[in-house]
Parts: sequence; structure tokens; C-alpha cells
Amino acid sequence: MKKIAIIGRPNVGKSSLFNRLVKKRDAITSDLAGTTRDIKRKTAVIIDKEAELLDTGGLDKGCELFDKIKEMSLKAAYAADIILYMVDGKGLPEEEDKKLFYELQAMGKDIALVVNKIDNDKMKEKLWEFYEFGTDAIFGISVAHNRNTIELMEWLYDKLPESDKIVEEEEEAKPEVKEEELSDEEFFSQYENEDDDDGFYYWDEDEDEVDKDSIFGNNDRIKEYDPEDENHIKIAIIGRTNVGKSSLLNALLNEERSVVSSVAGTTIDPIDETIVYKDKQLTFVDTAGLRRRGKIVGIERYALMRTKAMLENANMALLVLDASQPFLDLDEKIAGLIDQNRLACIIVLNKWDIAKKDEYDKIIKEVRERFKFLSYAPILTLSAQTHQRVDKLHDKILEINENYSQRIPTSKVNEVIERALRRHTLPSVSGQVIRIYYATQYETRPPKIAIIMNKPKGLHFTYRRYLANKFREAFNFEGTPLLFKAKKKGEK
Repeated sequence: MKKIAIIGRPNVGKSSLFNRLVKKRDAITSDLAGTTRDIKRKTAVIIDKEAELLDTGGLDKGCELFDKIKEMSLKAAYAADIILYMVDGKGLPEEEDKKLFYELQAMGKDIALVVNKIDNDKMKEKLWEFYEFGTDAIFGISVAHNRNTIELMEWLYDKLPESDKIVEEEEEAKPEVKEEELSDEEFFSQYENEDDDDGFYYWDEDEDEVDKDSIFGNNDRIKEYDPEDENHIKIAIIGRTNVGKSSLLNALLNEERSVVSSVAGTTIDPIDETIVYKDKQLTFVDTAGLRRRGKIVGIERYALMRTKAMLENANMALLVLDASQPFLDLDEKIAGLIDQNRLACIIVLNKWDIAKKDEYDKIIKEVRERFKFLSYAPILTLSAQTHQRVDKLHDKILEINENYSQRIPTSKVNEVIERALRRHTLPSVSGQVIRIYYATQYETRPPKIAIIMNKPKGLHFTYRRYLANKFREAFNFEGTPLLFKAKKKGEK
């Protein structure tokens, strides 16, 4: 598949064109220079041919962060087969743009000059000024108004090989469901009233939607077990700013995929990258670093909302903590998002190479005390900077995914329940005897167990915790939450 890189200085409309070509609002856009910092990759369909589209950060000079963004963007251009060099049509041609354009043109790649913000017919006159770039492949467009993009699409189409044409398979006609396209503001406004309190999040056993076909009655969502789903693991890398999330992503991929700098909040738009490891697809998502709510400003608010949306679609989270610094209450609140989304989890103590050696045991102990609600999560100590023990993380991810996806036979589930009841019977409630009739696992990722009993409200949280411990003793549930739902027999 051919690669198309969108290159240009800040605020010329690269991310807007990226969103237009992938037909989805995937990249965060704003008027703030440096909004896009890492390389975003998505498959785009150009008429009926597929191509990998790369959205790059602005080519600008300045601080350490902008220099690294420029370096990453130029690397993407060198790796691409086709380059769209974008400029702002509202201004005059810049000498820096010409210099970069000629440099890229000399590489012998297919390159087009895309003059954006030609919003009306009157603006077309300004297009002539850009012919001094000395190229015939020049397109005056308006991404915002979707004007004059057909010629650009046809030019791209001619540059893509016939082998990249989409082969449509015959299938039964299905009603077309059109996805509503929302602006960034509309998309994120859905989260405006979301509770951002400082508490932790636990599974609410009554929150599921009604499923009338459930064998356990209403309030269940019994999902069909799909073993193929286990082959794709979506892993969110989460933590506060400057704990080394982007460095960890680069180390896991063994390439510089994400911009790393000492500037807090370097990653804004969550980026994802998929690798194949031992026949499993691992999709890592480097999310924006989270701050205290009062310190979130501007586009970081969008980044926070998009990070939450990414977590809703993830299977596993790598909670990255800085082992060289004291842990903060914010670390615990971020970890609460993992619990809220019922994700498998690995706690990653990064920067272990610069942590105080005489405090290793103290650091591990503090993690266990602070993150008791993630007691099931294994702890890995590593250094993303030096790649120390990073190689162990890939295998640990596969191991935890097996636990997260496992299905325990009903007979085995009930054996554990029976042993637990023999050891400690259920306490009575207001003189009423509480009975468990049977139990069965009805869902995976995470494992969910339905307990059928005469008085569901009589299953106290302390007994749930006792049952969870018994199941963890009997089966390997390391790294995964274990959820119980008490149901009344024959409940409708």
C-alpha cells in the first residue's frame, strides 16, 4: 500500500485535509500552532484505491518540542511515496516553504503543492503567486468549504497502482447506516456533563441495558464468545504528563514513532500503532498525559475527552508511573479510569534505572498500598529510555490477555462456589437464609460471573471480595478484573 504524507508549516490545514480524506474527524484540529505533534496514520480510500495517509506536525523552528516535531515530519516525508506539501493561500509564498519544497522535490518522489484556504472565486487570483514554486502539480483548494478537491483526488488516484484497488466481495444487501459526522466541539460536548469527581470507579451491577433474550432475565448482556477477538489486543498507555508514555511506545515498537520531549503535554492527539507479535495483533495507543482538572486548558481538554473515548475501546491498559519521583494523588485518579472501564492492567514502573536503589522495596510497597483496587495487576519495572526489560512486556501482555479472555466451564465455577460456601457460609440478612443455587460465567474480556440466588441483595461486597479471592486461587486471573452479578432465580 502506497504512503501519502501531508507536509507543511503549522496552521495550513493539514489535519483538516487528513480528516477529509479519511472521511472521519480523527485528528484534532485547532488554530493553535503545534496541535498535531506525532504522526497519525490511517487508511484512506481515494475513489476506489486504498492508501496509507500520514498526518504530520508543522514544519516550524523554535523550542526543543517544535524541532522534534519537524524532525519526525521530515522522516515521514522521506518514508512516503507521495507528498502533499500544503501552504496557506491567504498569505504570500514563504521562502522557507520553497526551500523545503525543493528539498523534497529533489528526492524524486511524486509531490504536489496544495494551496489551501482558496475559499472563493476571488481568492483564485492569489493562486498565481504560488506558481513560482515551479511545479505543474499545484492545486488551489478549500478544505473547510470542500472546494476544488476533485482534481487533487484524481491526481492522487493516478499515482496509486491498480493493485491497490478495493475488491468488493459479494454479500447480502444490508441497509446502509450512515454515521453522523460531528464537529470536534459537538463530539466532545457529549462528555460535558460527565462526572469528573475525584473518587474511584467500581462496577455497578445494575447498569447494563435490558436484554429480553437473556437466560438470566433482564439487565444482562450475554455476548457470544468470539475466540478470534482474542487475536487483537487494544492496549492504552495511560498516565500523567512526563512519566514516559511516548518513550515506552517507541521502545515497544523499537522505532521512534512518538515525539518525546521534556515539555509536559507533548502528546495531544492519541496515536495508535499495530504490530504483530506471536500471531497476535497488538495495537498500542499513546494517550495524552492527564493533568489535574484545573490545569487542563485549550486543546488539552479535547485530548482528555479523546483519551477517555480511547479507553472505552481498549482491552488493556499500561498504567505508567514514574519510579524516580514521589507518586501523586493524580496517579490514583488516573488509575481509577482503568477500573471504570474494566480493563486488564499492567502497572509499569518506568525510569527504574534512575530510581533510588536503596528504596526499591519501598517503591513496590507504596504502589500496592496506593493502588489496592488494582491489586490484581502485575508490576513490571523497566526503563523505556534504555529499553531495560521492555522486551518482557510483550510476553506479559499476551499472558494477561489469555487471563482476560478465558472462559471457565460452569462445572468448575460451581466447584469453587461450593468450596467457598463450605468454608464460609453466607451470613443471613434480617433472619433470612441466603442461598446460592448455582453460578456460571457468561462473558469474557473481562470475565463476568452470574450468581443465581434467592436474595441477590444479600450478597455483601465483603463476600464478593471473598469469592473473588477464591476464584483467583483456583484460576489464573492475574492482570484482569473479575466481576460478579447477583441474580434472582427465574428473574424477569
